[in-house]
Amino acid sequence: MNCSIPFCHHACPLHNLIPDWNSLVEHDSWETALARLHQTNNFPEFTGRVCPAPCEASCVLAINDQPVAIKEVERSLIDRGFEEGWVAPQPPAARSGRRVAIVGSGPAGLAAAQQLARSGHAVVVYEQADRPGGLLRYGIPDYKLPKDLIDRRITQLEAEGVIFRCGVEVGRDVAATELQATFDAVGLAPGARRPRDLPILGRELPGIHFAMDYLEQQNRRQAGIPQLPGTIPISAAGRHVVILGGGDTGADCLGNAHREGCASVNQLELLPRPPLHRAADNPWPEWPVILRTSPAHEEGGRRGFSVETVAFTPQAGRVSALQVRQVRPVTDQTGRRTLEPVPDTGTTISADLVLLALGFTGAEAGHVVAELGLEELPGGRIRAAADGQTNVPRVFAFGDAVRGASLVVQAIADGRSTAAAIGALLEASAG
Repeated sequence: MNCSIPFCHHACPLHNLIPDWNSLVEHDSWETALARLHQTNNFPEFTGRVCPAPCEASCVLAINDQPVAIKEVERSLIDRGFEEGWVAPQPPAARSGRRVAIVGSGPAGLAAAQQLARSGHAVVVYEQADRPGGLLRYGIPDYKLPKDLIDRRITQLEAEGVIFRCGVEVGRDVAATELQATFDAVGLAPGARRPRDLPILGRELPGIHFAMDYLEQQNRRQAGIPQLPGTIPISAAGRHVVILGGGDTGADCLGNAHREGCASVNQLELLPRPPLHRAADNPWPEWPVILRTSPAHEEGGRRGFSVETVAFTPQAGRVSALQVRQVRPVTDQTGRRTLEPVPDTGTTISADLVLLALGFTGAEAGHVVAELGLEELPGGRIRAAADGQTNVPRVFAFGDAVRGASLVVQAIADGRSTAAAIGALLEASAG
């Protein structure tokens, strides 16, 4: 491809060998290309569908042209691999006799579990939900990530020796100290699902929900899985929907609202509209801060930028409208950029369903942290070294629980690196 330095390889958190398998595909060596891809990525069918592709943003072609379609090649590779039967369980030749508990079955936990199981360790994954997969299963809509893709990987992991204990919340159903006492190492990957709230007038009104609660209910409906006990039903069917938050989670809510047959939908973002092309202070190969339009946006709805919600208005006992105003960025005397209201821009937007997709503030593992005496970072994140080791011996933490909400590709990378550290610890203690 004559790109000289493969910036795509460096931009990928997994450091996928992109030029290698691209070249192999070009020469019709698909099976070898998939093997090369699997050397660094346990689940390319996930990243090939939901990763924002930082590799493509750093492709040398992206300096002044469209990048190589790396993500499409990756997805085509793994899809063909399953069709051709090239993907099979890889159980270890011998067992180490060591046991590892992994808490959380999102992409980080699954990657760590697979790496450790293939190294010969007995791995048990504890998941508080009724099925494994974490936000892959209950956070990402089916139209982006069909759940049979998760199920076939779970089947593979089980064939490699991984045991899943679902419906078990560590710290409540089983003590974290019990895992610490009965396993040779414990890996904590509970994610960072704690949502950011919007504590303004009227927040308590019925009809205002966190985005992930809505997405989980939709995923359960699509799969025919019963809702959680005590769940307040959330549906966009026939509703005037407003989504607060302009990121991927908001776009996922938008796509689901379309599919449910909403009456109307607005997606509002507090920040200004990004440019269509890179700004002068955002050069290649940095991640381009530009306006991104997902397929859900192309399906309909209205997008608003620089919009601040100041209050929710009730009618007949539930939310009926949002009081909003325009804001603009300003820089204070210290150089800090903030947003200030634009005078005389207040208006009202009708809504009988509001979904808060404002991001996440940290992990939800406070009881485990307290029970084990783990050190915390702001937002409830767990403090851990670069290799995942916490302040408690033989207890590791990784993924979003440590770094905060991030990408699926980063979670897989964290799971792999922490699995390597756990493996090194077990090998050293065995000697």
